[in-house]
Amino acid sequence: MKIHVRLFSRPKTQAADPFPDIEYELKCAKCKSTHTRSELYAGNFICPDCGAYIRIPARDRIRMLADEGSFSELDAKLTSTDFLDFPGYRDKINKAKSSTGELCAVVSGTMRVEGNPCAVFAMDSRFIMASMGSAVGEKITRLFEYAAKNKLPVLGVLCSGGARMQEGIVSLMQMAKCSGAVRRHSDAGLLYMALLTDPTTGGMTASIAMEGDITLAEPNALIGFAGRRVIEQTTGSALPSDFQTSEFLLDHGFIDMIVPRGELRGTVSLLLRQHRHGKENAR
Repeated sequence: MKIHVRLFSRPKTQAADPFPDIEYELKCAKCKSTHTRSELYAGNFICPDCGAYIRIPARDRIRMLADEGSFSELDAKLTSTDFLDFPGYRDKINKAKSSTGELCAVVSGTMRVEGNPCAVFAMDSRFIMASMGSAVGEKITRLFEYAAKNKLPVLGVLCSGGARMQEGIVSLMQMAKCSGAVRRHSDAGLLYMALLTDPTTGGMTASIAMEGDITLAEPNALIGFAGRRVIEQTTGSALPSDFQTSEFLLDHGFIDMIVPRGELRGTVSLLLRQHRHGKENAR
């Protein structure tokens, strides 16, 4: 097995427009109806037929939150390479890049929400289920370091299938690396808000998803570490029907608030404004 020193490659070209208006179709996982991106964007990516929440691509998520023209992307060219020569992994990465138009499973940068500045990262479930590989961990770490240096709060929009097995121990170590960056950002007296969306599982839940100063979640999102079947087999007991949902976690004190999509921008703005004014009053 070959081990290459460089974990990241930096393509020479990059799309100039951070929010390209590309039309495509998305299928509702609940009722199986298909709708265009523009139709869903106008309705907060809520299925018009059954009301289910449809998973939002990372750039559309940022676009729904950011003031127009305020988003500035960071580390846009960072992408993983197949440094372990894992069978089929290079093809999987290339397919994800081609189908999503992204180079990585996370988009990061700075923006304003109703005039309130913050750093932001948003994960894209279309890219290998937003699994955390070396590039994902590196981009999130760099964002927290940038935010600490520039005295910015961070909003993280999380969804993930967990660590990316094709990158072995390097993938698992991203949990510790990102957690260290979150701690240094916190030690600087800065705010980290985590928004948990469907699904947030595995190593992401075991690290930065649960390290926010304020933890928000969308309604009925799947949030957990191990799967239901594994837990039931291990404990030998049946689990409640709503186990590992946002509502279950709220009832048991794991998250602070469930926020419907139509209220998310206003809620994030309010929390950023309160934190900003609180720090100013404390001086």
